[in-house]
Amino acid sequence: MIDALKEELIVNKVGGRFKLSTLIQKRLAAINAGARALVDFESDNQMEIVVQEILQDKIYLDSSSKVQVSGGPDSTGGPPELDLSSL
Repeated sequence: MIDALKEELIVNKVGGRFKLSTLIQKRLAAINAGARALVDFESDNQMEIVVQEILQDKIYLDSSSKVQVSGGPDSTGGPPELDLSSL
């Protein structure tokens, strides 16, 4: 299990366990669909990459529960994130 998920820090950072679960699920779907990682973290485990993105404040859920990249899509240097609202 990923140790960071055992800590309250990540839960509080996102705003609760439900929001954390939603953010992780949506971001994993985006990565599986081809989105690139927003952090330099060597791992084959996509869940660890998503957790690092959250801990480094790279992604968050907006008020309509959509995954947003901190600083907007232009700050990543890549294509905009996929619209995962239909998931």
